[in-house]
Amino acid sequence: MNDRSPIVPDSEGKDVVAALPARLREFVMLARFDRPIGAWLLFWPGAWAIALAGGLATRPSLIAWFALGAAAMRGAGCVYNDIVDRDLDARVARTRDRPLASGRVSLKAAWAFLLLLCLVGLIVLFQLNGFARIVALASLAPVAAYPFMKRITWWPQAWLGIVFSWAALVGWPAVTGRFDGAGLLLYAGSLGWVIGYDTIYALQDVEDDALAGVKSSARALGRHARAGVAFFYALAVLLWGAALWQIRPDMLALAALGPVALHFAWQVAMLRPRDGADALAKFRANRFAGFLMFLACAVVGTAG
Repeated sequence: MNDRSPIVPDSEGKDVVAALPARLREFVMLARFDRPIGAWLLFWPGAWAIALAGGLATRPSLIAWFALGAAAMRGAGCVYNDIVDRDLDARVARTRDRPLASGRVSLKAAWAFLLLLCLVGLIVLFQLNGFARIVALASLAPVAAYPFMKRITWWPQAWLGIVFSWAALVGWPAVTGRFDGAGLLLYAGSLGWVIGYDTIYALQDVEDDALAGVKSSARALGRHARAGVAFFYALAVLLWGAALWQIRPDMLALAALGPVALHFAWQVAMLRPRDGADALAKFRANRFAGFLMFLACAVVGTAG
């Protein structure tokens, strides 16, 4: 291990990360614990489902368990993604210093760490009812397939939407024991949200992705990226509105989506597609968008 291993530019809490022992620092960066935005984005759809289904009153502890599960499984997903993509990562400027791509962490150590994170996820799994457990386990197939999508399709962001929205499919039956229309609409809206924000994220890598042959929605949309993001955000709000209406058919329920809709409008209006730093900032702003959506679900789910 190199005691002077680089800390990536988008790492949060750089001083804290730099102070860690070198070996521990590599695994923190491998699981992206230094960039918690991914865990937030994985957590929010599950939290929305719990809140909208009324779980804040009946099973509030689920929020904490889903938070732990999101952190562990997002970390596991990052490790697995880096195992699969280690050769591609070595050819992209933003990713070539990742622990596996750079060789600072061995493939064997990465697999062992992945197993440890999955064991934490297993602990969370046993806190769910039987149906929710089955739904959670079903996510393993799309998760395993995701790293290969950028080689197959111009829209890997759509597949990421399937994966990163899955917690909504788990959270709803974790409270109700079943699926219904509101939960499925919530999930569908989350797909649009994920495609939107991950298109923004992919704007950082357009040039490097082109050189490496990596496909993305940002490359597919080209100069229409802003319009594409606006479309998917609008689709998300429309589907979320339908989900809230299923619980409470009242215009006040739809008004609860006002803050998140305005936040999306701000992201689109202020987005500078050719500015990588701005794209990263707008992408990270979605943790706040997720919180605004959670408040809407909490209000409607409690009142409904």
